[in-house]
Amino acid sequence: MSGWLCIAGLGPGSEALVTPEVRDVLAEATDVLGYIPYVARVAPRSGLTLHPSDNRQELDRARAALALAAAGGRVVVVSSGDPGVFAMACAVFEVMEGRPDWQALDVRVLPGITAMLAAAARAGAPLGHDFCTLNLSDNLKPWALIEKRLRAALGADMAIACYNPRSASRPHGFEHTLQVLRETCEPDRLLVFARAVTTPNEHLVCVPLAEARADMADMRTLVIVGSSTTRRVGRFVYTPRSVVGECA
Repeated sequence: MSGWLCIAGLGPGSEALVTPEVRDVLAEATDVLGYIPYVARVAPRSGLTLHPSDNRQELDRARAALALAAAGGRVVVVSSGDPGVFAMACAVFEVMEGRPDWQALDVRVLPGITAMLAAAARAGAPLGHDFCTLNLSDNLKPWALIEKRLRAALGADMAIACYNPRSASRPHGFEHTLQVLRETCEPDRLLVFARAVTTPNEHLVCVPLAEARADMADMRTLVIVGSSTTRRVGRFVYTPRSVVGECA
C-alpha cells in the first residue's frame, strides 16, 4: 500500500510549538482531517484537501482517514496538544479493531506539546513531582467514575492536571469538582487556571482553593490542582521533587 496515515499533535496553540516532524508530514499530506478549529490551523495549498468535522464525529473521522490512506492518500489527522491525550489516536485505533486491512497500513502517531505541559511551563513547575491527568468531561464516562478517580488522586496526594473542566452544556461538573476538593483539601491548596495558553487570548491565574470559583474555568481552560506540597516562589508555582514522610 502506498498510502499512509499520521495522527499528529498541533500543540497547545502557538505555531512556534508545532514540531518540525509534524510540519514535515503536513507539507507532504494530500488530506488533513480533524475538528473544525484544528483543521483551520492548517494553511490551504494546492494538492491538499481539508476535511473539517464536528467534535463529536471522532469515529467517523477516523474511518474516513483510514479509508483515504487505504486508497493511497497521504493522510494527516490533527488534534490539538498531543494526539494520544484525550484525542484522536485512540479513536483511530478503536476503528482499526477487526480490520486487518487497516491494521496493515503505515500508521504513525506524532507527539505534540500538551496543554498541561504548556500551562505548567507558564506557571513554573506545578507538575514537577508525581501527577496525574483527568478529563472532567462526562460525555464518554459517568460523573461517578470521574469523582472516584479524582478522590483516588487526591488520596495519593498527587498534583492533578484537569482537562475539559466546564462547558456551557454541563456547567455543574466543575462545581462538583470544587466541592470534592473542599471536602478533601486544605483551603490554601493551590489551583492554577490556565486558559488558551500560548495564544493571544492566554490568561493564567493561581489562587488558593478558598478563592476558586467554577466560573473561572471553561473548555479552553486547563486546571492544575496542586498537591499538598505545591507552593509559590515569587511569581511561580512549583511542586518540590523531594518527599518527606511515610506511606501508611
